[in-house]
Amino acid sequence: MATHTSEISIKVRLDENKIPEELHWTAPDGGIEDSESKAMLLSVWDHRTQEALRIDLWTKDMPLDEMKVFFHQTLMAMSGTFQRATGDEKMAATMRDFCDYFAEKLELKK
Repeated sequence: MATHTSEISIKVRLDENKIPEELHWTAPDGGIEDSESKAMLLSVWDHRTQEALRIDLWTKDMPLDEMKVFFHQTLMAMSGTFQRATGDEKMAATMRDFCDYFAEKLELKK
């Protein structure tokens, strides 16, 4: 039986104080090669300890207005992912309502 292994890699260039200056990621199966990014949020579920492990990074030149949009889009995507993963449409709708509130409070929607 043939298997396939897929790899995603992340390179972080740090300044002398170990603050991210550049983020680049590669995902060959997705056609991404050394693509620059200003921020990333990565969550991994550890089933042994029953907890989410996270890596949250952003470059020191990530604009604040873009960070707010990034969080809003991430929360919206998580709402859809939650619905697909659990089938819980009511809670997903509640999460989307929060996303609307979040966007309104941050004045993201004009």
